[in-house]
Amino acid sequence: MGEQHTVKFPQEVLDEYASLGLDLPALFSAGHLGTRMGIEVKEASAERVVGTMPVEGNTQPYGLLHGGASAVLAETLGSVGSMLHGGPSKIAVGVDLNCTHHRGLSSGVVTGVATPVHRGRSTATYEIVISDEQDRRVCSARLTCLLRDA
Repeated sequence: MGEQHTVKFPQEVLDEYASLGLDLPALFSAGHLGTRMGIEVKEASAERVVGTMPVEGNTQPYGLLHGGASAVLAETLGSVGSMLHGGPSKIAVGVDLNCTHHRGLSSGVVTGVATPVHRGRSTATYEIVISDEQDRRVCSARLTCLLRDA
């Protein structure tokens, strides 16, 4: 896959959570899975989370983007949004993820955009749209997270 990347968050979000003693990249590395997959969070708020992932290194045996890689990107972005919605007193835990794969890709970078469908006191549900560099939909996903006390 080439060079490894760390999961990145906008500096203002990092600063806010660092002041509370929380390391966001460590929380959302999924045991370094996000780093291994080259996921980068570009924009993060409870209203919208945007991230990218390279296709290279995240393919299945036929050379196409692995559906599981799209699922990891979707769950990462939806979890970040859920966690930011819940705030520092909550932990977001994914309880349901569904993905529909629309087209195969063999190269490039995909971009995921997570937006809330429901933001409640105990659960948060996000729709995640993953698109290719031509803005064609590659995957539609939905993630529901349980918001537990930290």
